[in-house]
Amino acid sequence: MSQTLHWQKSSFSGGDEDTDCLEIAASPTTLHLRESDHPTTILTPSPTALHALLTALADAHRG
Repeated sequence: MSQTLHWQKSSFSGGDEDTDCLEIAASPTTLHLRESDHPTTILTPSPTALHALLTALADAHRG
């Protein structure tokens, strides 16, 4: 990955002191995900995989 990614914490994180949260960065054609605890491990899911993840999370949240 040759470009510099600008990471944003999830709005659900507990603030600046919380290191256990999801961060997301966008490049022109891709979204990248990482966990604050492991910033060197970056996931770059395909659009289909990201949709499946978000759908599963939304379903789990609804209970």
